[in-house]
Amino acid sequence: MTSQVTAPEQVALRAKLAELTQEHRDLDTAIDALVAHPDIMQLTRLKKRKLQLKDQIAQIENELLPDIIA
Repeated sequence: MTSQVTAPEQVALRAKLAELTQEHRDLDTAIDALVAHPDIMQLTRLKKRKLQLKDQIAQIENELLPDIIA
């Protein structure tokens, strides 16, 4: 992304980032709980969602902190 992020967009992105990060942590807890009583399908779904969240978090972080060419 080559365009600058405006201040209101930055606030919205930071709020979304916090929300996604919290959901990612919550999934860690849920996955840890399922390991004791494995439900393979549920565990697979949770891990897949966790990876999706990780990708979304990385995308938002990239928008907030654009690459600086030195």
